Amino acid sequence: MEEIRTILRENPLYPGRMRELASMPERLYNLGELPDDGIPSVAIVGARLCSSYGRSTAYQFGMALAKCGVQIISGMAAGIDASAQAGALDGGGKSFAVLAGGVDICYPRGNIDLYGRLIRNGGILSEQPPGTKNIGYLFPPRNRIISALSDIVLVVEAKAQSGSLITVDFALSQGKTVFAVPGRVGDLLSDGCNYLIAQGAGIAYSPEAVLHELKIMHDTISFAKSRSRIARFRRSVEKRILSNAAFTEEEKRVFRALSWEDAYTPDQIAAAASVELPTVRAALTHLLREKLIHEPARDSYQKGRPQGLIVPSS
Repeated sequence: MEEIRTILRENPLYPGRMRELASMPERLYNLGELPDDGIPSVAIVGARLCSSYGRSTAYQFGMALAKCGVQIISGMAAGIDASAQAGALDGGGKSFAVLAGGVDICYPRGNIDLYGRLIRNGGILSEQPPGTKNIGYLFPPRNRIISALSDIVLVVEAKAQSGSLITVDFALSQGKTVFAVPGRVGDLLSDGCNYLIAQGAGIAYSPEAVLHELKIMHDTISFAKSRSRIARFRRSVEKRILSNAAFTEEEKRVFRALSWEDAYTPDQIAAAASVELPTVRAALTHLLREKLIHEPARDSYQKGRPQGLIVPSS
């Protein structure tokens, strides 16, 4: 691992967005780079136990904003945080994770690959000294740094009682702008976002809404066109698989019964595909090995790779 830097508040490298605010730490610990004060910065936060829709939406927002030169800040938590940061990196941008514990401890451990990518294409920050474990009471103070490093805080999915809303409280006290992705009425994971919108938060109906707030002029493809392109790409993937002699008819029926947006259990897949359960499990094993599907939750499956999307490179 590369050397951990200690950056005191009086150091010119200390982030300017933080220096302007009260109650910021006197020192930061850092691996990789620090956010650039001269580049627009958006925090994307949300539920750890998010839906497949939330995961893919966070990924798309992270990628779209990064492609327009926006730095993405988050906490590297499972779910929305990790998906948004993976999207930013896949979009060729930079992302920065603020950890509750020491920067030398990857938390959660399952994000070790993302942790390494962030060090190479962004950075890891914490106010806690190296070796500090990620203890519950350290997370709310961590959230104040996430919002402090950002010009806008964007909430993708959140319950009515959510740690993401703690980040929003800090953002409002720091004079930051808050946006939320609208969700379905009655969906618990949308309650927090819909409440924020009702209270006056910006409506993040597309990445362009956030880019407009940042006054960024760009010539990227619109969000609607982007989603259309992804849909066309998915159809081409399905056509290629369903015409491939390497897959049995049962495997093709299982793949056809799966969704890009939602995860289903083997029992649900067996019923939808009219295939016996042992054959379904064998088909899922083959499709997993071919990286055509993934398992976002234990014994639940959906089309696409981890992070929720298979996205064309151009």
